[in-house]
Amino acid sequence: MIGKARSYIIYNYFKYILIILSIFVGLIWISQIIRILEFQYSISTQIFEIAQTTLLAIPSFINPLVPFLILIGSFMINTKIKNNNEIIILKQYLSISKLRGLFQTLIFLVFIIFILNNEIISNNFYEKYKIQELEIRNNLKLGSPAQNEFHIDDIVSIFFEEKVEDKFYNVEAIIYSENQFIVSKSVLIELSKSNFNLVFSNGERLILNDSEKSQTVFDKFTYILESKKYEELLKDKDHYNTYELISHTEKDFKNFGHNRIYQYFFLITIGLVSIKIIFFYSYKKNNLIKFSLIFILVLLTQVLNSYLVYLLNNYGDFNLNYFYSINFIFLSSLYYITTKILK
Repeated sequence: MIGKARSYIIYNYFKYILIILSIFVGLIWISQIIRILEFQYSISTQIFEIAQTTLLAIPSFINPLVPFLILIGSFMINTKIKNNNEIIILKQYLSISKLRGLFQTLIFLVFIIFILNNEIISNNFYEKYKIQELEIRNNLKLGSPAQNEFHIDDIVSIFFEEKVEDKFYNVEAIIYSENQFIVSKSVLIELSKSNFNLVFSNGERLILNDSEKSQTVFDKFTYILESKKYEELLKDKDHYNTYELISHTEKDFKNFGHNRIYQYFFLITIGLVSIKIIFFYSYKKNNLIKFSLIFILVLLTQVLNSYLVYLLNNYGDFNLNYFYSINFIFLSSLYYITTKILK
């Protein structure tokens, strides 16, 4: 029975965390898909590719949510235990000290997973995500080939019979701004350092505009889409682990690394608070107000931390000593006030 009691507690604890995680991650996933698409492009052939790519970004978005997931999970398991008087039943099989030790172990396990995700998993997945996102966004800028044709905004339209990777065969094209009509055996989409190029091969070009009226035969003709900039991969803070961040040459990267160290202490504090929440038992009283107040205090602590990061990045007089000192005062105050609320 003791083994079943432990299994029951572990199941319920992670069940609530995973339910909340699934909801938040689902919303983030949808928002990331929308962010890439930006409602500007044809998505008929690429929506599944975009959805699959955005899954790679999820590990990096989970980390900021973990403290709040633990907190909300603790609220929910406390409510379940209280409403069903399960704490009385559990006490028959496990002492309070053993129950407390079990939850401490569970929270420690979450902390280890958090570190592994923060330092290894999310970094690797995020780099793959950014590379694939870059490819998708650049492809979307060129339009989405459908029904053997594609259109790049109001600049050019291309009609073709066959497509192999980035090359189209038996092509007819219209360049609207210059009233150019092109027929060629093939056209290749070429990405230069700053522009998209359309390289036509073995064809004929007809120009009918106010400044020129001509017909030419060419072996190779390159049309540069100057307004379509090729997006380059620039490494941001989420590409690096904590050690790489604090060793970085740029100030904001270093500060981001130090803030990540602080977030570990923040998670530990939330773990201690959550244990108090789980074992807070007030008979026939609604704890919603108390739990809401604790949640607001935790959220406020993170908001204040964000402001300190802003000061660290923008004001030279505000250094790391101030940053850590003030943050730890906030954490100590959070734990102290929470303890008072739960008495």
